[in-house]
Amino acid sequence: MDRALEGAFTRRIPQSTQAQVKYLVKQLKGTKAAAQALGISQRTVERYVAGRFKRPRRDLRERIEREVKKRWQPQVRAKARKKAAASDGLVVSTRARFGFTAEPGTTDDARIRDITQALPPVFADRLFTAREQGATEQQLQQIAADGLAQMYFRDNNRRAHGLGVEFTDVECIDIEL
Repeated sequence: MDRALEGAFTRRIPQSTQAQVKYLVKQLKGTKAAAQALGISQRTVERYVAGRFKRPRRDLRERIEREVKKRWQPQVRAKARKKAAASDGLVVSTRARFGFTAEPGTTDDARIRDITQALPPVFADRLFTAREQGATEQQLQQIAADGLAQMYFRDNNRRAHGLGVEFTDVECIDIEL
């Protein structure tokens, strides 16, 4: 979901480590808070801000970039989220194992399927709301699965009433706004 919201950015995030750490210090209102967010010492943050440290180890570089992306252009992200939840919806692309349970004699064995499906705004709103409330990855996948079941397999409830869809063995899932 973060990747989908990043597509709404109008500007790229700062590129140098020094610029990224300065941005975090400004957003978090101090080097102490930035250090806590990154899991490093306050003195290390000060050294990055001053330009004495330039190349962080890989795991720290990834944490810095993740924290910057989380806070970058919040109004643009909020606007994209609101638009998806109100009018546009989103597109889910997945490769996963899908199986069905229905009335006796109408079951289908699970198999790997590649599906790309537009979901209506109600599912976008459910996904964003659940994510904000701290839902687990499994819970978010279940919401996406419910949306795919309704829109793809049941054709927006125009057919296959009572069809239960099982969404397991997720190999990949991508969401676009």
